[in-house]
Amino acid sequence: MAKPWATLGIDLHLEPAGPGLRRGLTDALREAVRTGRLTPGTRLPSSRALAADLGIARNTVADAYADLVAEGWLTARQGSGTRVADRAVVPPADTAPRPRAPARPAHDLRPGSPDLASFPRAEWLRAARRALTAALNEALGYGDPRGRPELRGALADYLARARGVRADPERVLVCGGVAHGLTLLAAVLRARGVHTVAVESYGLHVHRDLLAAAGLRTVPLPLDAQGTDPDVPPGTGAVLLTPAHQFPLGMTLHPDRRAAVVDWARRTGGLVLEDDYDGEFRYDRQPVGALQGLDPDRVVHLGTASKSLAPGLRLAWMVLPPGLADDLTATRGGMDTSGVLDQLTLAEFLTSGAYDRHVRSARLRYRRRRDALVAHVAAHAPEVRVTGIAAGLHAVLRLPPGTEQSVVRAAAWQGLGLHGLSVFRHPDATADPVDAVVVGYGTPPDHAWAGALEALCRTLP
Repeated sequence: MAKPWATLGIDLHLEPAGPGLRRGLTDALREAVRTGRLTPGTRLPSSRALAADLGIARNTVADAYADLVAEGWLTARQGSGTRVADRAVVPPADTAPRPRAPARPAHDLRPGSPDLASFPRAEWLRAARRALTAALNEALGYGDPRGRPELRGALADYLARARGVRADPERVLVCGGVAHGLTLLAAVLRARGVHTVAVESYGLHVHRDLLAAAGLRTVPLPLDAQGTDPDVPPGTGAVLLTPAHQFPLGMTLHPDRRAAVVDWARRTGGLVLEDDYDGEFRYDRQPVGALQGLDPDRVVHLGTASKSLAPGLRLAWMVLPPGLADDLTATRGGMDTSGVLDQLTLAEFLTSGAYDRHVRSARLRYRRRRDALVAHVAAHAPEVRVTGIAAGLHAVLRLPPGTEQSVVRAAAWQGLGLHGLSVFRHPDATADPVDAVVVGYGTPPDHAWAGALEALCRTLP
């Protein structure tokens, strides 16, 4: 039977070696401190607990501690135990220097993230408590590889109500982000014999890279004044679109073209991959329903909580056509890779109405930021045209020809994180290049927005 004190204390990995236990233990502790494995201030186990863990006499541990206290490696005070001394530690000569992290911009206007300071911490915590209290014990196991049924059911109801998606919980698959979902889809498409995916002329290179890593070639679709033209080249097996709010240009896919791309999928047996990344945020127009509602059998709907809540949750979802769910489940290895507790919490957040309240509040706050952006640019740079502002968390500032790179350089001098539109252009796009910058107005916290606007306007021609 274990002694009561054997369950107390903290774990410490040591491998004493040498001619004697005391010397071996002393050398092992000194080396752990000297190399930085035990950092200054780290509390060590009591002599009783460490002796029990190592199977040696308590006096041996006490003597080793005393030796290192005398040498200055450790400190020992009544009531606070034995700790690693706060002293400069010189790393071994063969330790490679760590690369320095890039400096963060004073104001981050790069698109892709919401205002993380506005994450509803209190409401999320209350939802987490309710969800964990109500959760069955089996919910904490490995579970369904498609995701928790509570979340799949809540998502099916919400997407049907808010986005016009025809969703069956059995065809909803929870994943760790849209990029994760695309990775799974790319593997399934490749296994089904697809070699080419059509994408928009402007979009995230990360998504194109994921498709390429799976062995799929991407070809850009034509672009004109009405946005993406779904004139899909022959031999294409799938089309990746952001139809509700094109990223990054910001327009909505024309109704005729929505119908045309669905007709292409029906006619050829191809798939449409609909990235509905910020579909909840619209300001000056009626909400545009999800493309999936036109044909659930040919459209894969991808959504995420990254823009509405926070990307750190790593929660996204796919609503899949019949027959695709089994292939995707097999591709992910039969295991749910998203955190169960966050899934249960999001399910409670959705069903309790907290998600709707948060989205409505965020929509109002982001609209005020967008209006301030439009007003500041109009006052300080009348030659710059602000477009793509009817929805989403970013705007496109159209610049005079030949000025994009100079504006991006000026932004760096102002401490602004800012992307030019050319960053998002497909290498094979045929449309004429446009000089512009993409301003993400969701990222800065409220208190920093005015300063970010002033710095931005100082960079514009």
